[in-house]
Parts: sequence; structure tokens; C-alpha cells
Amino acid sequence: MMKTWIAGMLALACAGTLHAQPRVAQVDAVLNKMVDDGQLAGVATEIWKDGALVGRSAYGKRDLKSGAPMTDDTIVRAYSMTKPVTAVAMMILHEQGKWKPEDPVAKYLPELANLKVYKGLDANGQPILATPASQPTMAQLMSHMAGFQYDMGRGGIDDLYRAADLWTAKDNRDFVARVASLPLRYDPGTGWEYSIAMDLQGAIIERLSGMKLRDFMKRHIFDPLGMGDTDFYVPQEKFARLATVYEWKDGKPAEVTSHLLGNDPTAMPGFASGGGGLYSTAGDYARFARMLLGKGALDGKRVISEEAAAAIMSPKLPPEILKGSYGIGLQQMRPGYEYGYNGVVVTDPQAAKVALGHGSYLWDGLASTWFWVDPEHQIVFVGMVQRVAAEGGPPLQPASQAAVKTAFFPDKLLP
Repeated sequence: MMKTWIAGMLALACAGTLHAQPRVAQVDAVLNKMVDDGQLAGVATEIWKDGALVGRSAYGKRDLKSGAPMTDDTIVRAYSMTKPVTAVAMMILHEQGKWKPEDPVAKYLPELANLKVYKGLDANGQPILATPASQPTMAQLMSHMAGFQYDMGRGGIDDLYRAADLWTAKDNRDFVARVASLPLRYDPGTGWEYSIAMDLQGAIIERLSGMKLRDFMKRHIFDPLGMGDTDFYVPQEKFARLATVYEWKDGKPAEVTSHLLGNDPTAMPGFASGGGGLYSTAGDYARFARMLLGKGALDGKRVISEEAAAAIMSPKLPPEILKGSYGIGLQQMRPGYEYGYNGVVVTDPQAAKVALGHGSYLWDGLASTWFWVDPEHQIVFVGMVQRVAAEGGPPLQPASQAAVKTAFFPDKLLP
């Protein structure tokens, strides 16, 4: 069914595309059809192959009310696509000798010493807590195996996370203090749970560097890579370029005005979220992704070593985790589809049933932004939309991956 759907899409004409080569027009046709069908307000993409820009596309609207068009410099909320950036910041400090994977997290965040594990509720509705077999390590924090979580609205421990109101923390010490009052979901190393781990990494970065997370990333990542539109807030002079976030209700787009938007985008937050706080553009994020493809360097500027880049893009999960039912959204851990530092690593495309090359590294965001780096085929893809991800949404990732495969390495069978 998916192959038939994609084949039909590839036959459509592509309109509104900037600087696209013929093969890339096939990819644009798939995504632009989703805009034409009313599934997306707008989409911006950037594709690089063998070190060359082969496609830069913008289609639809960044704001439906005003009619402002989606452009290749539209700023979007990157949400969880912040996580891979935080991994790079962490590896910069690792290379400076500031932390080791085997170190306990509490070595750098002492407030988190002696964490307990949640074991349910007693007859009075109070949490039952137990001492874990071990305290979480930095390697577990970098791979979502430390036992932390997000509030997913499932009740129980999720209610405790909601009550802690983590996202109103005024700074990293306030955030960590609130986390210290929460139990772990499971014994560290025995499960995989999408979590606040990268926000804790942000707090660690601030403490080890003595700098605000935003300042550290700007100095060591954004400025060297020329990512001038990437930040934890949107300056007033750029605000007109910010895309509106939508969620789909009753088959129609509705502007999001809830807590999902987070802090005021025009003001630097007191606590910058290393897990989801960045704003960026397709072009900026492509520069970051190209650095990863370049083994830590871009245009002669080295951000991390080849070894550090390889560490981020190498699998870290033990086999027993891959046999379980762990994951979030489209990112379900399984044989061939594993997890490195702050992102998925494809170790076996056929086993994983994805149209990507071996060693591909990827992640996505709450508003359906997505990217991947494919070292086998020397491809970087970045897609920027602003539709809150939910079941029944358009198949952006599998459709774009299949379309890129069809355009650039069609001789290989789809999984």
C-alpha cells in the first residue's frame, strides 16, 4: 500500500520548489501533495548529496490566517530536534575530559544522588518507592536508559511529573531540584523511556562549562557552523519569519495556543531546554546535519572529533532492550533500528524495514520536523513543518525516505 501510494505521488507535478534538480522534484511532489491535500500548512526541505546542495524547497504557508508563504528561511520550533544538538555539546565537553560515560549522573548533578524507583501506589494512593540496584550513569542518560521520563498522561508516576511543573523552572538548579523530588520509572539500564534526560544534559553542560546552554551552543556549535537563525528564542526582528504551529482537529488545522508552545518565543527562557527548546530553519539545521555527515567538521570548521561524531552515531542499547516494546511515536526501538546518543541509529535497514542506508542517524520533533544523515549514500535530508505529531498524521518520514531512495539509489530494493 505504501509503495503504491508513493508511486502515485511521484507522478505529480511539483510547484513552488526552489532550486530543485529533477530527481529532487520527485521528493517535493510527495510532500507538496500533503500540503495540497490540507494535511500540512507548509513544508520546507533541504537535501544534500555527496557534499552538494541538490534541493532547497518551500511550499505552502507558514501562517494560514495571514497567508504568509513558507520560505526556505522560515523559522520553526525544532522541539526534540534540539536533542542531537545537545549530544554534540555534550561530546565537546567529553573531549575536554569533563565527563566519562561510566560516571554516575550524580557526580555532576549531586541533587540526584540516592534516587528511588517508582513501584506503584499504596492503598492510600501514595507512591511506593524502592532503592534501585544502581544509580544512573552518564551513558544511560545519553541513551534514554537512566530511568527518567516525560509526563505522557498515563497516570501514576506521570502525575508526579506533571505536579513538579518542570517547564516553569527558573534556571538549571531549579529544574534539577524539581527532578530530584521525582522517582525513576525503572532501574537504570533495564529499560528505555523517552525522557527529560537531554534536559538534564543541558543542566550538566551549564555546570561543567560555567556558561548558559545557549551561550555554550552559540560559541561552540552555531557560530562555527554559521547557524545564524538557530537559538532558544526568536529576536523581534525575525519574529515575522516564525511559522505558526497547528494541530489537526476534525480534519482541519487549528492554531496551537496551549502549553505545547512553551515559553514566549521572543524572550530567552530562564531554563533553556536541551531536550526541546531550539528554534531553527531548514538551512541552519542542514548545516548541523552536514557536520555530522562530515564526521564532526563542515567547511573546514571542526566542531567535534571524528571519534566523537562516531560515538553519537553508534548504537548503545543492549540486545534485551531491542527485544522489548520501547520507543516513542515513529521511533520504535527494534533490531536494526537502535539508539546512539540522543538519536536513532539504523544498523540494519532491511531488518528495520526503512529506506535508509546503513549507519543512518535521525530524529524528529513534536511539530513533525524530521531529519536524517545517511553516511552510506552521503545524503542529508531536513524537513520542516509545524503540525503537532499525532496518530493519523501524514507519513512524512517513511514517505520522504522512500522518495529519496527512489530518486537517488533506486537500484536497492525497498525493505
